[in-house]
Amino acid sequence: MKIHHYTAIFQKEPEEGYTVIVPALKGCVTYGKTIEEAAEAAQEAIESYLGSLAKDGEKPPKDISFVSMIDVPASAISNYA
Repeated sequence: MKIHHYTAIFQKEPEEGYTVIVPALKGCVTYGKTIEEAAEAAQEAIESYLGSLAKDGEKPPKDISFVSMIDVPASAISNYA
């Protein structure tokens, strides 16, 4: 069985829950109240997205995105104040 791997970005929402964005799949965004619910919702959203592509005879896109932390010194922020 072939497995497709996609980067999913989890963003904590100010009130509650998590928004999940899958950059390789344009418009593939979902939400869950907990990380677990958000991960399950993302799995379902990705499967649905890929299913729609297959139905239309399109191939699943490759995920060429990655996540990296960029460190910005606090002193750099004061330059804009």
